[in-house]
Amino acid sequence: MSGGGEIWTSRRAAAALAGEIRVPGDKSISHRAVMFAALADGVSRISGFLEGEDTRATARAFAAMGVRIEQPSASLRIVHGVGLHGLSAPAAAIDCGNAGTGMRLLTGILAGQAFDSTLIGDESLSRRPMRRVIEPLTRMGARIDSQDGGLPPLRVHGGRRLNGIDYALPVASAQVKSALLLAGLYADGETAISEPHPTRDYTERMLAAFGWPIAFAAGTARLSGGHALRATDVVVPADFSSAAFFLVAACLVPGSDLLLREVGINPRRTGLLDALVLMGADITRENPRELGGEAVADLRVRHAPLHGIDVPEALVPDMIDEFPILFVAAAAASGRTRISGAAELRVKESDRIAVMARGLRALSVRIDETPDGAVIEGGRLGGGEVDSAGDHRCAMSFAVAGLIAGGEIRIADCANVATSFPGFLALANDCGFDVG
Repeated sequence: MSGGGEIWTSRRAAAALAGEIRVPGDKSISHRAVMFAALADGVSRISGFLEGEDTRATARAFAAMGVRIEQPSASLRIVHGVGLHGLSAPAAAIDCGNAGTGMRLLTGILAGQAFDSTLIGDESLSRRPMRRVIEPLTRMGARIDSQDGGLPPLRVHGGRRLNGIDYALPVASAQVKSALLLAGLYADGETAISEPHPTRDYTERMLAAFGWPIAFAAGTARLSGGHALRATDVVVPADFSSAAFFLVAACLVPGSDLLLREVGINPRRTGLLDALVLMGADITRENPRELGGEAVADLRVRHAPLHGIDVPEALVPDMIDEFPILFVAAAAASGRTRISGAAELRVKESDRIAVMARGLRALSVRIDETPDGAVIEGGRLGGGEVDSAGDHRCAMSFAVAGLIAGGEIRIADCANVATSFPGFLALANDCGFDVG
């Protein structure tokens, strides 16, 4: 096995998956809640905070810039905001770990500060391109130095006067949109962003919750500088991307009936739900409600035979983090599944198209890569050895594949699962997985 790091072995499920579970808090919302609470006037309470390495890295970044953050208990943070202009220069480079969200959004915030700062990350993050953030921020007046190709580390120069921008994103990206809106808090005039396809609107919703005037609709957002953020309490719903592994697992394992509690169902996150239903999945939304300003529901999923589809490209922006597990669903489905319009997968924590294609081929699945997706011939999966390439979502997806494979699957390089889903193994095994 070529991969390094922690190795898992996933085996065929001995029985149906059953019970009720709550996956950890939403990573995207946890990142943003700490950021906005730090920049607000007053004290904010964040409950349901994801205790992952990525989100903790974001909290440490603001602590390094003078923000007092208390942790009375797990998944709870009390943030003593310093106001929009109250951050202080960190004594050392800010380490974002594996968090692309953290680095991109911090770049927008730091572009408006009076001090210089440097953002670094782990080996995986250091290979992820930041040019899509750097270029529009530079148009706003920021000065950001990077390595060749727009790669981290990023040195963000302080003391720059920012001006609002009217910018059409060439590629839909919630992270880039959010970085520009956060820089817009510090800019003179209005910042207006439009997208080729609507992306997650967590930043827009949370800015409004913290009292910043912002106008937004699907695919557009605009705000002006010169206002203030007011402290507020945030309840973080369960993370849909984490729930996705259990949704697909229960679809695939015969006899399964699993209930996932309080899952965030923001429509800009749930493209996988629509794709699975098109494939024949039996998933129902129960007790829909709002939690901390976000739509949530309990998701009940029962086993159902899946069939291949041509995944509608309109769903792609709303499921970009769920494609690894969709590849597994497609490999187990009857017939052919075609995926296109997902070129962004090649510049995530890994080249997810290549990683999933190599792994599924090792499990005797017929799969052809394309520049922006893949064509997958569904059917039986065999056992074998796969390499997750340090990508947490690929590792967990292969763990799901092991539940229905003809033999055990050994998965290399799984340590990074802790970045987004600490406790995955324990929760998975509690509901019927056999992985460890």
